[in-house]
Amino acid sequence: MKAKKVLIANRGEIAIRIARTCKLLGFKTVAVFSNADRTSDHVKMCDEAVWVGDSQPKESYLDYKKIIEAAKRVNVHYIHPGYGFLSESAEFVRACNEAKITFIGPSAENIDLMGDKIRARETVDTIGVPRVPGSKGVLTSPEEVKKIAEDVGYPVLLKAKAGGGGKGMRLVESEKEISSSFDAAKREAEGAFGDSSLYIEKFIVNPHHVEIQVFGDGNGNAIHLGERECSIQRRHQKIWEESPAPVLRKFSDTKQKMCDAAVKIASKISYAGAGTVEFIVDESGSFYFLEMNTRLQVEHPVTEWVTGVDLVAWQIQLADKKFTLPNKVDFRGHAIEVRLYAEDPERFLPAAGPIGLIDIPCGPFIRWDSSYRQSGEVSVFYDPMIAKLSVWGQSRDEALSRMRVALDELRIEPPLNSKGDKVGGLKTNLTFLRELIKNNNVIKGETTTNLIQKNPDLTTQNNYKLTEKEAIALSLYEILSETNTEEKRNNSLTRWGVTGLQERILR
Repeated sequence: MKAKKVLIANRGEIAIRIARTCKLLGFKTVAVFSNADRTSDHVKMCDEAVWVGDSQPKESYLDYKKIIEAAKRVNVHYIHPGYGFLSESAEFVRACNEAKITFIGPSAENIDLMGDKIRARETVDTIGVPRVPGSKGVLTSPEEVKKIAEDVGYPVLLKAKAGGGGKGMRLVESEKEISSSFDAAKREAEGAFGDSSLYIEKFIVNPHHVEIQVFGDGNGNAIHLGERECSIQRRHQKIWEESPAPVLRKFSDTKQKMCDAAVKIASKISYAGAGTVEFIVDESGSFYFLEMNTRLQVEHPVTEWVTGVDLVAWQIQLADKKFTLPNKVDFRGHAIEVRLYAEDPERFLPAAGPIGLIDIPCGPFIRWDSSYRQSGEVSVFYDPMIAKLSVWGQSRDEALSRMRVALDELRIEPPLNSKGDKVGGLKTNLTFLRELIKNNNVIKGETTTNLIQKNPDLTTQNNYKLTEKEAIALSLYEILSETNTEEKRNNSLTRWGVTGLQERILR
């Protein structure tokens, strides 16, 4: 019997990760690539590759019509979106259905419902899941913000209805900040998501960010695969994820209630596939619904470590109608993941450029998810994440020790010229990660989303004022690398020879 084909509508490390599982299950793989990714490793990893456009995401990876056209040309059976790009586009799912290609993920209805932050909040209200106090619908004016803020109390958070990842988000601490914050958030939301609609939530002081991994069969049945704590963030982007969540060690009742609530939500909407329900946990152990991400998360390796489940395999098998949802999964040990970024660690500014050397840590219970092996180049067009480094231990202390050793062993350097001098502007957050794991709050598992702001010794970013040129460069980078989803992800480019590749590329 001829093997079925899966087109991977993504790039970089997640495309490689999906391709590996496809091959394990006996599926043929098709990569898509932009001009900038012509020689990337994810292209070489797949059985076939199709060019889909210019380097800018909107001209290639975000153009669902080009992806569908590519899929038709090579007669694929399935499309896996990975995360980011088109992974939460209901329009893309409908286009797949119309083309009679199976989308590996939830239904368009699932995505529409939970992607609309207002409707998602209304849905959880109907099933009794607590959410952060705030507006019930879209805000119409600064005056409405003022009224709600007075009701729930300052500080409050303005948030984009369509978005996430910190886009269209403004913290408002007093009445005098409302007008400027409202206008700025609307502009940013419009630019990032094409939708300027905002809503407002009470800002929880010293919050913990905890999410529950769920998996549904599309028929009203769902289970959870435990939680992940993602409290350590910069610019509302996660840097460090772990499971089990340290904050829930002292709130065991909260943990069970959160898992039950997440399953209740997934079951209520007949969710299909892998999804994540995100919560905020306050200092008293109370929890509040934030949103549901209708896709595979960047940090899914953490869950795979502690459950032994290949989440991508489950996704593919469900789409292939060869999957039976178990009643539960077993949990073991502790896992931690950190994200290695190409960025100035003192200012968290992206620092695209060539990589001359990567010396990857290896050993028992260490995982390296990346499209880089020995060298490569971080492109200005895409997210600057170079890799995800994750570890597993029988206990949290063992996992911390293993991560500490792995970070010490990891080396990443820019290339050298003939004189032995480093060339290019590449910088990474490796030094920052090495300092982070020594932090007492991190060691104790007492981390909140404002950890970095409260620990200025980790970085000088809070005391650094951007120059005009740096501010313009950062703004341009954000525009160029923008996607319409929670975390504009996916890493990098790699330098590989094209020998033996051209015959597999369709133009």
